[in-house]
Amino acid sequence: MSDTELHYQNIADLAQQIRQGQLSPVEITEHLLDRVEKLGPRLHAIKGLTRDRALAEARSAELELRAGHDRGPLHGIPYVAKDLYDVKGEPTAAGCRLLEHRIAQRDCAVVRRLARAGMVLLGKSHTVQFAFGAVGINHDTGTPHNPYHQEPHVPGGSSSGSAVAVAAGLAPMGLGSDTGGSVRIPSSLCGTVGLKTTVGRISRAGIYPLSWTLDTAGPLTRSVEDAALVFHALQGEDAEDESTCGVAPLDVQPVLTRGVEGLRIAVGDPVLFEGVDPEVEQCVTETGAVFESLGAQVKHIELPELSRILSDERRGLMISAEACAVNRKLLDDHFEQLDPVVAQRMIEGRKLAATEYYDELRQWMRWRKDVMETLRDVDAVIAPTTMIPAAPLQEVDANFDQYMAYNSKYSRNTYFGNILNLCGVSLPCGFTAAGLPVGLMIYAKTFQEDMALRVACAYEQATSWHERRPDLSWA
Repeated sequence: MSDTELHYQNIADLAQQIRQGQLSPVEITEHLLDRVEKLGPRLHAIKGLTRDRALAEARSAELELRAGHDRGPLHGIPYVAKDLYDVKGEPTAAGCRLLEHRIAQRDCAVVRRLARAGMVLLGKSHTVQFAFGAVGINHDTGTPHNPYHQEPHVPGGSSSGSAVAVAAGLAPMGLGSDTGGSVRIPSSLCGTVGLKTTVGRISRAGIYPLSWTLDTAGPLTRSVEDAALVFHALQGEDAEDESTCGVAPLDVQPVLTRGVEGLRIAVGDPVLFEGVDPEVEQCVTETGAVFESLGAQVKHIELPELSRILSDERRGLMISAEACAVNRKLLDDHFEQLDPVVAQRMIEGRKLAATEYYDELRQWMRWRKDVMETLRDVDAVIAPTTMIPAAPLQEVDANFDQYMAYNSKYSRNTYFGNILNLCGVSLPCGFTAAGLPVGLMIYAKTFQEDMALRVACAYEQATSWHERRPDLSWA
């Protein structure tokens, strides 16, 4: 097998080859560690390698598999974790150099679950500072380079490093978090699959918070099947995250490849297409014909909840207020040392009164109830993940107003799903004339990740966009 075939293999393919004796966990891990060191300076996706741990876990997986102790399809598979996730002995800096002293005393809940599944942690990936930004820029620790263009283009945020790592063949899976689109946006701009889960589905204990109300954990992968495999391992109640209590795990595998025949798929509200780049709109619109050819019932739908959210002037302050509470000491003592854009956005949260915060939460609860009624006769909603493809970094970061304009274009269609607590998947559905990926977003109802993944899998199997790889000859 060539090196190219190895580092772009999906989890499911690697797992099969490990069990057939064609590859070993140690061989895969050593190859990817070397690849990170080779491409790291140009891509800036990986914050730091956990080389000793990775090799130890790979050797342990190899010995266990040889002894007949098979933990499942993730056993021996490497991955990276966003720099919000606690990893024992490593700093959890959340994209901020001032927090490099925060050495985790133990693995977070999600990393522990993946260890039990036999996965191999290669290292930690870069993120937007405090995970607060949709474009993927970090003015403090540096911005990952979107692998689909030689000129620096934004990778999307805030799970920027994980998306670049997966897209560039540095790891078959990266852990991300999604508060307003932070898994789906970088997945869209970097041509990967990103799963946004429902709050309560996966424990967030030991993950540096941005907004406890909206934060979710999820994987970025190269295929929908891989996302489903990781999702299966991540679920489960955790007393350290009360949102998970009473939420039973969901077995996706029985329905994943069932197809979409007879399903009711809605082309999203016109709001989701307003101002969308023509190439992006064309790619997403054409997916409707694919679903129809697979036997789905495709129709247009209006979602009045979206217009209500758009007209809500306080919505943007909610994340700022919760993030401000988490980072109040840094804002008070080190404001000038923080990423200037993040700090300026975050400090705005202090303008929100406690009564307004409470009223807004209650409003969100009403909207979530309303949207379940709106979607009563719909299985899934499709829309562009982002309004535009990846833009040149220099253009996006010209000034604060320009940054914020792009931030809105990248997050407009994704944050609806967080406020309404929907789950969703972003996956490739085409490329622009410049060779930049376009993402299709598939929304499903609360706690129906099995439906979102099923619809995404059907589209992926009927198309070949997910097979496209970036040309990294420049790197």
